[in-house]
Amino acid sequence: MPSSSSPVTDLLVRWSDGDFAARDALVPLVYQELRRVARKCLAGQRSDHTLQPTALVHEAYLRLVKADSTEWQSRAHFFAVAATMMRQVLVDHARSRLTAKRKRTGVTVAHDASISPGKSTQGESEVLDLIVLDDAMKRLSALDPRQCQIVELRFFGGLSIAETARVVDISPATTKREWVVAKIWLHHAMKSGVEA
Repeated sequence: MPSSSSPVTDLLVRWSDGDFAARDALVPLVYQELRRVARKCLAGQRSDHTLQPTALVHEAYLRLVKADSTEWQSRAHFFAVAATMMRQVLVDHARSRLTAKRKRTGVTVAHDASISPGKSTQGESEVLDLIVLDDAMKRLSALDPRQCQIVELRFFGGLSIAETARVVDISPATTKREWVVAKIWLHHAMKSGVEA
């Protein structure tokens, strides 16, 4: 993420205070970064996938705007929430396809191979079923909400350990340790299909 976050942070604070002009001024400053996050979320999708990065950004942004007033803490916090919204959009899309077809659709995303129960092929993105991941994330959230938040920030938001630590308000060392534990738990939960 670009290092110059002061204008973005200022606009986020003003938006938190109810300044909708600040919200509108924020869009051009964050749009390309939101598209980068969307591309990361969509990497490895089928070539005929109906959601493209632009559509994913727009749907996530609409959800951000409709959400209850958020007290934005920082630029990293904004992108973490946006990434979570994108995950929800993708999962909702996958679930609607399942409902329509009454079978698993194989909606996939490229990801950190240590989370997936499958084996990765060198040089290729590994396939991950977002519905299975979402179910595992919900179970992890019930057991340890902070670890779930760390996974969302790192995996979907693309935040570094240091950025994640700032958002979660813990040390980088603790963040790294919890990230490792959460990945192991998710890997086991997704592979076994039972609570770890």
